[in-house]
Amino acid sequence: MKDTLLVLEDGRSFRGRRFGALTDAGGEVVFNTSMTGYQEILGDPSYTGQIVVMTYPLIGNYGISPDDFESRRPLCAGLIVKEPSRIASNWRHDRTLSEYLEAHGVPGFCDIDTRALVRHLRDHGSQRGVIADGSRNIESLVVRARAIPSMSGCDLATTVSTPERYDWADATPSLAERKRVQKNAAREPGQQRVVVLDYGVKWSILRRLVDTGCEVITVPAGTSAKDVLKLKPDGVVLSNGPGDPEPVDYAVRNIRDLIGRVPIFGICLGHQLLGLACGGKTYKLKFGHRGGNHPVMDLTTRQVEITAHNHGFSVDADSLRDTEVERTHLNLNDQTLEGLRLRNAPAFSVQYHPEAAPGPHDAHYLFRRFNDLMHEFASASSSR
Repeated sequence: MKDTLLVLEDGRSFRGRRFGALTDAGGEVVFNTSMTGYQEILGDPSYTGQIVVMTYPLIGNYGISPDDFESRRPLCAGLIVKEPSRIASNWRHDRTLSEYLEAHGVPGFCDIDTRALVRHLRDHGSQRGVIADGSRNIESLVVRARAIPSMSGCDLATTVSTPERYDWADATPSLAERKRVQKNAAREPGQQRVVVLDYGVKWSILRRLVDTGCEVITVPAGTSAKDVLKLKPDGVVLSNGPGDPEPVDYAVRNIRDLIGRVPIFGICLGHQLLGLACGGKTYKLKFGHRGGNHPVMDLTTRQVEITAHNHGFSVDADSLRDTEVERTHLNLNDQTLEGLRLRNAPAFSVQYHPEAAPGPHDAHYLFRRFNDLMHEFASASSSR
């Protein structure tokens, strides 16, 4: 480990040590409040361009498991922890956290007061920052941090989306669910075909769709509505992804062309894009929502779910027309909009992650709700 600096764009600096890859990194510094799930967080494409701070002090004690990947490689710019575990104790793991980061060129930063860093981000908002050698001049690193492109106005979906269509057939690799998954894997006639528009999709979303008996086809972010409909989908999922939703105007146009023609389920960035397609607006949150313990109320049932979040932008609820859009979910921490449903079309979305991974399973019902919506739409269409 080498003497290392984290320098933020406002001049605040933290001195610590490296682990993982011994390289510099730059990006938007954000924090995640989950106690576990660091592997899924590292592989979540929604963290592209960000340096993630884990608020839980000891990270890495169960290593890295091949069953828990959310993408082919870690996509965040860097990882900051109070203390990385030097050993991994888990029968499923095949390497340590530090070895995984090193293999993929992702720097880790440790031995700092993460509480002070997180409090600074809460008080001043998410900031661009640089991880670099401790011998560097702090003023020059501030200049480097300020030169990093802002997340606002940045379309990152195209950088992480699949370049070509692919089919997905893997279910959730959970021992507790293996029996049910094997039953679904029979692929009975009449199975629902779902096309996933990949703006940075997590593999767990694809797994959950397979768990509920869906045939899953994943297509690039820029796929036109016409080409999506050529695949004869029973439903379309708008996936999660990184960056600002407003520059992803090509997706908004395609979603408008899909509304009313096929059931739609939006998740995270997909929720924001659906909101924009309905004529709404989005805005950047001060420090975002990231973690596995956010309370959300389902306004249709008045039940409260503990949910997994990872987003820095939100749909402006006041920008939506009540005659066209129903607000379905509310964040109980800050009253931000967490879900919506179109009144005159089979489409709904949530800002949080119903697949969790990591996080609680309170929102898994949304995949069943989507499945029911596809069946209802098919029945209504056949009776016309």
